[in-house]
Amino acid sequence: MEIEPCPCGSGEAYDTCCGCLHRGESVAPTPEALMRSRYSAFAHCDTEYLLTTWHPSTRPPELELDPAVEWRRLDILDADADGNARVDADTGRDRATAADGDTGEVEFRAYWRILPAPGRARDGGVLHERSRFVCERGRWYYLDGDIRS
Repeated sequence: MEIEPCPCGSGEAYDTCCGCLHRGESVAPTPEALMRSRYSAFAHCDTEYLLTTWHPSTRPPELELDPAVEWRRLDILDADADGNARVDADTGRDRATAADGDTGEVEFRAYWRILPAPGRARDGGVLHERSRFVCERGRWYYLDGDIRS
């Protein structure tokens, strides 16, 4: 059986990396982990996960993804979570100590292309964004982001 690499670029298998987050078996311990898992959700067209991890104050009522978009690569340029370590260095697990109101930001570049098809031009590009996140009751949510050029 072939192991599917995780689209987030971690080098790990999807099933044990972002897959366990998408299945609800665990939660992202940091804004960067949530950003990576959301990128993987875009790559897998997992709208349910994207909406679930979007903060209710900014979440759209519905989300429609284009299956013709292929997400090619994710580069994390910067990540900040109030300078607080969220993962226990000994166990590698979330400490679940995040208080309401904790914030974080992740700047990234996500590379995409349109899959070729008859009658459709091939296209692609880069989404460069600085995203904002908030942690409530030990769970990180995507708030919004600023598109960078």
